[in-house]
Amino acid sequence: MGNFDTTIVIKEEIKGDVLILHLTGRLDAVSAPGAEHTVFEFINKGHKKLIFDFFAVDYLSSAGMRMLLSVTKKLKTLPGKLVICQLSTNVMDVLKMSGFDHVLELVPTLEEALQKF
Repeated sequence: MGNFDTTIVIKEEIKGDVLILHLTGRLDAVSAPGAEHTVFEFINKGHKKLIFDFFAVDYLSSAGMRMLLSVTKKLKTLPGKLVICQLSTNVMDVLKMSGFDHVLELVPTLEEALQKF
């Protein structure tokens, strides 16, 4: 029996006025609410330029996508911006199939994400 750890780990890094959040794990119904809460705390502290580094995110569920959407909407009102980079093929496929690739700003590398600001 495998022990499935559904938590997501978020490590923050600041580059200039951009907050980079390196996410590791699965963004699903179990982890998305906590992750969203953490991200909104950063936004409430004044971080309006966010990058999500998805290099180590191996699974994204519809709950994870809703969380990305709510962060995007929140930042648009500030105004701010969310850029997501280094998505795995699996995660990118999920976003493309749901049409989220047109709603979210997705780029291949962290360097390109930083250039968006």
